[in-house]
Amino acid sequence: MKLLVVNKDGKSRVGIKLDDGIRLVDASLQDILNRGLDGLAGLEPTGGELLNEERLEYAPCVPPDRKVICVGLNYRNHAKEAGLPVPSTPVLFNKFSNALTGHGHKVKLPDVTSQVDYEAELGIVIGKRAKDVAREEALDYVFGYCCINDLSARDLQNRTSQWLLGKSLDGFCPTGPYLVTADETGNPNELGIRCYVNGELRQNSNTKDMIFYVDEIVSYISRHISLEPGDLILTGTPEGVMFGYPDDQKDWLKPGDTVTVEVDKLGRLSNELV
Repeated sequence: MKLLVVNKDGKSRVGIKLDDGIRLVDASLQDILNRGLDGLAGLEPTGGELLNEERLEYAPCVPPDRKVICVGLNYRNHAKEAGLPVPSTPVLFNKFSNALTGHGHKVKLPDVTSQVDYEAELGIVIGKRAKDVAREEALDYVFGYCCINDLSARDLQNRTSQWLLGKSLDGFCPTGPYLVTADETGNPNELGIRCYVNGELRQNSNTKDMIFYVDEIVSYISRHISLEPGDLILTGTPEGVMFGYPDDQKDWLKPGDTVTVEVDKLGRLSNELV
């Protein structure tokens, strides 16, 4: 099932993507996540008009008040292009809810940075409380997956040893357009992942290049931080980011650029920078 969140008539509404359009449901996204995958059987679209996707105002496909936990340097070739050793344990940092924005929304580039980069990522959305979960059981706690653009202000990120400032600027976590349930996604460790800037392919990889796979990530985090339904985990980005280019070839994102993240089975997430 493909779920999405839209702003309609001044309210946030959840919809289901069908072959012929979008149907709304009478439940909040948090309620749906609290029910888990087993509760989807009772989720029925309401009556009313069939919505045209092209005319929707998307919201982030995750709840607005849950944790956003990120894994850094989680692709072997990305660590190589960054000139950094392959981590022996997951590198964790976080974003905040102010960074969340939806598909199609414009993202403002603030004056405090001049080195904004793109990062195509697979997002994990948790479906039930996870604490001290074994790796063998970890995927049972995942509700679904989504496309993420982990926008990063490299000059702020590298100002200190802590990455938070460069990662959590307003709108710097576009998310969506769909939250695709785990059963429809299949193996999350074998998905093609790509990023385009103004239609030019910049990143082209597969999640099988991840150093720590989805089950290991969920298990590892749950042993240190309790995970709750709706929590979002970003799993890292593959090679091809602007940070990895030679200095004389770096072309940082600028107003007017459109960044599109594409993950197999999850759709295409696009945002214009202004």
